[in-house]
Amino acid sequence: MIEGWTKSSWRAMPRIQMPEYPDPAALAAVEGQLAQYPPLVFAGEARALKRRLGEAAEGRAFLLQGGDCAESFAEFNADIIRDTFKVMLQMAIVLTFGAKVPVVKVGRMAGQFAKPRSAPNEVIGGLDLPSYRGDIINGFDFTAESRVPDPARMLQAYTQAAASLNLLRAFSKGGFADIHRVHNWTLGFASGENAERYRALSDRISDALDFMTAAGITGETSNAISEVDFYTSHEALLLEYEEALCRIDSTTGLPVAGSGHMIWIGDRTRQPNGAHVEFARGVQNPVGLKCGPSLSAEDLKVLMARLNPANEPGRLTLIARFGAGNAGEHLPRLIRAVKEEGAKVLWVCDPMHGNTIKSPSGYKTRPFERVLQEVCDFFAVHKAEGTIPGGVHFEMTGKDVTECTGGLRALTDEDLSDRYHTACDPRLNASQALELAFLVAEELSQRRNDLARKAAV
Repeated sequence: MIEGWTKSSWRAMPRIQMPEYPDPAALAAVEGQLAQYPPLVFAGEARALKRRLGEAAEGRAFLLQGGDCAESFAEFNADIIRDTFKVMLQMAIVLTFGAKVPVVKVGRMAGQFAKPRSAPNEVIGGLDLPSYRGDIINGFDFTAESRVPDPARMLQAYTQAAASLNLLRAFSKGGFADIHRVHNWTLGFASGENAERYRALSDRISDALDFMTAAGITGETSNAISEVDFYTSHEALLLEYEEALCRIDSTTGLPVAGSGHMIWIGDRTRQPNGAHVEFARGVQNPVGLKCGPSLSAEDLKVLMARLNPANEPGRLTLIARFGAGNAGEHLPRLIRAVKEEGAKVLWVCDPMHGNTIKSPSGYKTRPFERVLQEVCDFFAVHKAEGTIPGGVHFEMTGKDVTECTGGLRALTDEDLSDRYHTACDPRLNASQALELAFLVAEELSQRRNDLARKAAV
């Protein structure tokens, strides 16, 4: 156990971005009920993910993390889970071929129910109400009743997360993830209009799979072809929920967050002496830390010492989110702070959260070209610093939404109103997410070639 830490020690620390529940007795009853429920994930799974992330930090794997901005109670169904999982598998195959290393697949799923907000209240038509903070806390409808924090929502979130995990495990191990099936889905994208840039890579993947089939390596002969390991993650924002699902691992005697395999701390809640850092420092799960422009090198050093005092590989993932054109200004100083401390971290690019704009039509959106630019900036900085770009983190969905402009289908501002379904932030749709995977694969292939040339000199 971490000295001075208990699963409730966060309660003595400053807390932000968390609701004030009007009925403490109802909150206590829900927390007590959740504390009796089985954990959603298990310590051995979290340890396995930590090992894989440690490999990614050393360049021997690559992290693909993606999923919803905020999961919805109203849009919960098997098709949505299946379609997002399917696109992530397609992205993973493309990235694997480009990087020539295994891709660690982690969904923003089965727990991503709470969202930090830039303001505590919002005003529409002169009516001033508390902001929507995600379905686990309050309702999306703009009414006084809906916006009251309700602890019973935690029970619904738990039930939905458990059902999601059950389906994801079935998809992962039941044949749905067979690599040949997944690539056949991708062929339609690469053969589509204006997809010439991606066709050659797709054809090379087809050739490799044909060779494997000819050599007798199929889903029937190898589980490695027909099954995948898939993990879940979310921002550990609602700490009453996190504490209630915290358990002691019977194997190691150490606490584990039973709400998801990986949890992360947001850019708004990363105060070194804050409640969220306090909770995360004591659990043995892999922990992510969002790193925005306001994070100083000194604060990063303090946070690394608090969150990973043993300097354990795979324990701490630093998720850079600066906005297109800003990585060159902010990322090098943070990389150098890590080097100065000799810290073992995994560097990941989140090109979504720094690139949200308001379109002329009034919708929040993210231009595809800005998302891509930040990814390219991320790789360029790591190349200049001689460090490893170990993963990407996207807000995306398998649905055919129109929330981000640009991409192969060239969505415009006028298209946003067609299928703008997100409850919070705009997400890449399936086509945009897969296109981005092809472009990231090009970056990974170029990096691999550069390393090979250096090794040959």
